[in-house]
Amino acid sequence: MRNRVLDVAAGKFRVPEDIAGLTDTGVESTAPGTDAIWDRAVDVYRSGVHPGLQLCIYHRGNVVIERAVGHARGVLVGQEPGPNALPMRVDTPVNLFSAAKAVTSILMHNLEEEGVVDLGVPVATYLPGFERHGKGGITLAQILNHRAGIPVLQPEALDLDVLEDIDAIREFVLDLRPTGEVGGAPAYHTISGGFIMDLVVREVTGKSVRDVLIRDFKRPMGLKWFDYGVKPEQTARVAHNAMTGFRMGPMMSRMFQRILGIPWGEVVKLSNDPRFLAGIIPSGNLITTARGVATLYQCMLDGGTYKGKRILSPSTVDKLVNVPNTNLEVDRMLGMPMRYGNGFMMGTNSFSLYGWNHPRAFGHVGMSNTFTWADPDRDLVVALLTTGKPILGTHLIALPKLIAEIHKTFPAHSKVS
Repeated sequence: MRNRVLDVAAGKFRVPEDIAGLTDTGVESTAPGTDAIWDRAVDVYRSGVHPGLQLCIYHRGNVVIERAVGHARGVLVGQEPGPNALPMRVDTPVNLFSAAKAVTSILMHNLEEEGVVDLGVPVATYLPGFERHGKGGITLAQILNHRAGIPVLQPEALDLDVLEDIDAIREFVLDLRPTGEVGGAPAYHTISGGFIMDLVVREVTGKSVRDVLIRDFKRPMGLKWFDYGVKPEQTARVAHNAMTGFRMGPMMSRMFQRILGIPWGEVVKLSNDPRFLAGIIPSGNLITTARGVATLYQCMLDGGTYKGKRILSPSTVDKLVNVPNTNLEVDRMLGMPMRYGNGFMMGTNSFSLYGWNHPRAFGHVGMSNTFTWADPDRDLVVALLTTGKPILGTHLIALPKLIAEIHKTFPAHSKVS
């Protein structure tokens, strides 16, 4: 009983002693050091805040890790997984949350290459009425890079009954009011940017971003799960997200509500709702697997090709990957130094989201311990997908150790000449 009370206080589920039957392995190539990396990933699972996780790593174009551990559904805080809990597998679809933003940016840059849009012109060029409330000068590029000054949608826009009402979404977007200087210091756009991109794509193509994603990426790359949401009949197959970790204090709760527009716990609850899972939320509900999103990043490292197919042009890849060496700036919403570039969270010469000294790394994180990134200097792609949603928790030692182990195992300038 005492242990159960402590687990509930820490926001943990009780990890089974024997996890051999809870581990799933995909198709991997042999590479030195991968067992140590997986041991660190298992430590993250054993921290008790992530009911399930997937890890996929490409190195030098080969998948050297594709594994999953834990459960996709049926795990409760303070309890051991019961007999009806659904195991996590490498092919279980998982929500990327904000890591979807990177994929949406790739999609938009691909449309620019095709001449459909120009990311450097005002949004109002494509979306009449967007100029309302002084937004006439905001460009698509500024939105992708969190410099548009419109970071948060009205809370009413997050009503799941509104998701299918494109006219209502349009009105919410048109009625956004800048809360900061347009083009000034970055302020993380949590959800607003994705809806704007979808509306623009609908105006210029007559299709939704979902339709374009399927046409340009999911179908030609043969990805089973890679979509904004899933079909209504598939929602029960998506991994369930869990509110875990220590309870946040009032100050931290207010900060995240300011960033998200609604309380953190409410976001987690909404993310498991069938309406959320079947909707189109381009900044927050791309549903795929670790291998699925890692394969797109590997395509970029391969110059835009996948199995001999041209997915992205070399010029688009070059624009996305080779971002000028801009300085770190304190994000006005997140309150931490960030370096953004063309829709990605970029690495730095010092410490970044991807470890130490990854200056050319590009990727994105998702709520709250999902990491997707690629590093050209290491010929490396990493996708870590997790289903627990802690801020403070017992994972805070294990997770940095996993990132550090990946960094150590795959040093820079290790390509074979």
